[in-house]
Amino acid sequence: MRIACLGGGPAGLYFAITMKLRDPNHEVVVIERNKPDDTFGWGVVLSDETLDNLQENDPVSAEAIRKHFAYWDDIAVHYRGTTEVSTGHGFCGIGRKQLLLLLQERARSLGVELRFETEMESAAAYARDYDLVVASDGLNSKTRNEFSESFRPEIDVRQCKFVWLGTHQKFDDAFTFIFEETEHGWIWAHAYQFDDDTATFIVECREETWEKFGFGDMSQEESIAVCEKIFAKYLGGHSLMSNARHIRGSAWLNFPRVLCERWSHENVVLLGDAAATAHFSIGSGSKLAMESAIALADYLHSEPSMQAAFDRYEEERRVEVLRLQSAARNSTEWFENVERYLHLDPVQFNYSLLTRSQRISHENLRMRDPDWMKRAEGWFQARAGVNGHRAPMFAPYRLRDMTLANRVVVSPMAQYKAVDGCPTDWHLVHYGERAKGGAGLVYTEMTCVSPEGRITPGCPGTYAPEHEAAWSRIVDFVHSQTPAKICMQIGHSGAKGSTQLGWEEMDAPLKDGNWPLLAPSDIAWSPNNQAPKPMDRADMERVIEQFVASAQMADRCGFDMLEIHAAHGYLLSSFITPLTNRRDDDYGGSLENRMRFPLEVYRAVRAAWPDGKPISVRISACDWVGDEGVTPDDAVAIAAMLKDAGVDICDVSAGQTSIRAEPVYGRMFQTPFSDRIRNEADMATMAVGNIYEPDHANSILMAGRADLVCLARPHLANPYWTLHTAAGLGDTQTEWPLPYLAGRDQLVRLAERAEAQTIKV
Repeated sequence: MRIACLGGGPAGLYFAITMKLRDPNHEVVVIERNKPDDTFGWGVVLSDETLDNLQENDPVSAEAIRKHFAYWDDIAVHYRGTTEVSTGHGFCGIGRKQLLLLLQERARSLGVELRFETEMESAAAYARDYDLVVASDGLNSKTRNEFSESFRPEIDVRQCKFVWLGTHQKFDDAFTFIFEETEHGWIWAHAYQFDDDTATFIVECREETWEKFGFGDMSQEESIAVCEKIFAKYLGGHSLMSNARHIRGSAWLNFPRVLCERWSHENVVLLGDAAATAHFSIGSGSKLAMESAIALADYLHSEPSMQAAFDRYEEERRVEVLRLQSAARNSTEWFENVERYLHLDPVQFNYSLLTRSQRISHENLRMRDPDWMKRAEGWFQARAGVNGHRAPMFAPYRLRDMTLANRVVVSPMAQYKAVDGCPTDWHLVHYGERAKGGAGLVYTEMTCVSPEGRITPGCPGTYAPEHEAAWSRIVDFVHSQTPAKICMQIGHSGAKGSTQLGWEEMDAPLKDGNWPLLAPSDIAWSPNNQAPKPMDRADMERVIEQFVASAQMADRCGFDMLEIHAAHGYLLSSFITPLTNRRDDDYGGSLENRMRFPLEVYRAVRAAWPDGKPISVRISACDWVGDEGVTPDDAVAIAAMLKDAGVDICDVSAGQTSIRAEPVYGRMFQTPFSDRIRNEADMATMAVGNIYEPDHANSILMAGRADLVCLARPHLANPYWTLHTAAGLGDTQTEWPLPYLAGRDQLVRLAERAEAQTIKV
């Protein structure tokens, strides 16, 4: 084939090399507008995995690259006058200019034609003259713009400002993060060595800080001088340097996250940053480009047609790109919101930074640096008031007079097995087993404050004497046989009531025997559900009385804690979200008005509930319908109101408030809402939502994203999840039921044997 690579960066050069390796008869030309030694970055970071991939693809260029690498294992974080250093991270860096020169040399040796200082024509013109056009023309790809209707790019310009600088100060011991507080706000640097005497030094800050400094009105020299002053104590007398002198004015940028719907158009294909970008904070842009170059070259030689090669390239590489972009997005958002975490202790701040992308988990970090992790876990336990180095999930937690043995919570999970609102032996076994399973706190399912407040005929209640007797029996068993505490969640179904059991047709009205519904407005849950009666003041007073009576019954039953359900589209939730609250009185309109009735309910319940027992409120922190519904910003405000009212902890869920919702699922997908509320509203939180591994629980807690972690489905599949997790982690301090000690011992032995075999391998 006759191939034109538009752009002479790592992507285009490495693709040209790889194609010539696959077939020397290819005619390959690389067209680059700049000089051979022009470059506008400083260093490139690659992982050991990427180096192995390059070695397998082309040992010659891989060995040349290795000879110029700077290696480091440590990450150092300078923050509030402290330095936290962890090891075992395995980075390697090379100067971008050096990398380009090595790839150019290798390309020439294979017969690739390199045309520098050549302005690119229209990609369409090249497409007529060449069999294949590879658009590796970078972040601001002209080709992507030329065929935008085919590629359909999505460009998300991120919030922070950054400038890419270099220095002769050495950071050869560690990849270094520096956070400095200035008179205009916080500003930080990402610094790493890439050759014997030069390091990359990226300075970043929020746009408000950038504006207060006036960087936009400064020359590059003036901007660099300010940065040198800010970071003087870390530069050892060395200056900062820019290699973007050709740019007039400020060289500060906002990072654009690029993703294209399609990566090919006829015989033109995108590669590298032209197709997708990954934020510099995870240092994987060149890795992504070079590995994609290998894949594209392979498919062009293995698939029966060029289009088939493009289809496979896009299908298989997109998965890896999306995975990396997801990690990069997490990392980017952490830095964009870093001021959210600047109250954290240096140990917790460091942990939060290290795990920001979710690519490094708790146990992975332990493998990298067991000594640092031991110290960090000791810090976490000490903060909880105990000594030792147990995992965070096994730290105690106190709310008012209630102390939990650990941070694991069995989430509320509807069983639909009550009879006329009365719990049965099913509930005794269900809650009893999960309390025996080791969790610190066990929740009931939403327990309804009135018959007409039930979701389904199978939902339990707290409105009849037989309910009190049944609940008392369950609570007595939990307290007499286990160390667990038990919380009753009370609520009213609102417009989502009078529906079928969960395993029938979810949220669909009963086939017969429907009861009337109440809600803030006459908005049905769906076109198939009945319209509720908009509540008047008498209805509100009656519902408040029902919540109070329910709380009083829960106290008589001996429950340790109470939760008011104000999430998932049920009655109190439907007051909070504007999607279902269309009132024009004091209970509708502004968020403050929409919160009025839920807060009235809470205050009445708090007055009737013992002062030493905590109350939580569950909220939907996002309606997943854009700005029309409750947003994460609203959730912080909602939590602040709850905290001001005296709520002890916020149970942070999301969604289920509208059939229009479009949630974005994934592991721990609701934890960011908890993170925001805990660290912006300064309120204790519980994280929920697809948390299913010990690593999830420990990383959430250790990073300060929540105070408790709630697991639902894992506890449906395994009531003894906490005990099994403790055994797997070698934790022998978790209390087991005495009759089950032999089972504990066997699990511990099996876990030790499996670990020994892993180490041996």
